[in-house]
Amino acid sequence: MSIELVTSRKSLIDRRQFLSTSLLSAACFTTVGAYAEMLTQTPKQSEGPFYPDKLPLDTDNDLLILNDNLTPALGEVTYLSGRILDAKGAPLRGVEVEIWQCDQHGAYLHSLTGNADKRDKNFQGFGRFLTGSKGEYLFRTIKPVSYPGRAPHIHYKIKSKGKDLLVTQCYVQGDARNANDMVIKGIKDEKARAAVQVPFVPIKNSKVGVLSAQFDIVLGFTPAD
Repeated sequence: MSIELVTSRKSLIDRRQFLSTSLLSAACFTTVGAYAEMLTQTPKQSEGPFYPDKLPLDTDNDLLILNDNLTPALGEVTYLSGRILDAKGAPLRGVEVEIWQCDQHGAYLHSLTGNADKRDKNFQGFGRFLTGSKGEYLFRTIKPVSYPGRAPHIHYKIKSKGKDLLVTQCYVQGDARNANDMVIKGIKDEKARAAVQVPFVPIKNSKVGVLSAQFDIVLGFTPAD
C-alpha cells in the first residue's frame, strides 16, 4: 500500500503492525464497484466553530509531534486510517484529507476555544494527508475526547483542487455520549448515522496501548477531473 509514512521518530513496531492490519482491511475493496450496493454515503455534518483560525506551521499527518519537538502530546495514541471513495466504491487518488480535533483537555487550535489556558501546546490539533493510489490516508493522533455538549469526535474536510467536497465528523463507536449528541442526532438516516461511528481498538501486541481506527468516507458523487 502506497502510504506516506509518519516520521522516523515514531515507534516502528506499532507502525508496522498497524500498516499490516490496514493492508488486510483494504483487501475488502480491491474490486471497484463490487460492493457499491453495500456502501453508505458519508453524511455531511457541521464544520463547527473551531476550524483553526490560524493554521500551525506543522500540518503533516502526525498530530502528536510538533516540528522537531521531542515531547509528544497527551492522550491515547491512535493510528487513524481509511479510504476516500466515490459513490461506486472507486478510490479517489490525490484528494486532500484534513482533520482537526480538540486536545486531551478539550481545547481546540482556535483563538476562541474553551480551556485555552490548559491547551496542550504539544498537540498539533490539525493535519493534512494526500490520498494514495488506493484512496488511502493515515494520521497519527489521539483518541478523541468529549467536552461539554459534544460526544468525542474528529472533524474531517475532504478537498480536491482547492474545492471542498465534504465536511463531516467521525465518532467513537459504543460511546454512551453519542446518544445525546445533537450533531449525530441530526443524521436522520440510521445507516448513515452508524457509518460515522467507528471502533477504536487496541493494536495487537502493542506494548504501549496504541489504538487504531478505520473511517472510510464515501462521497455521493465522482469529482470532476
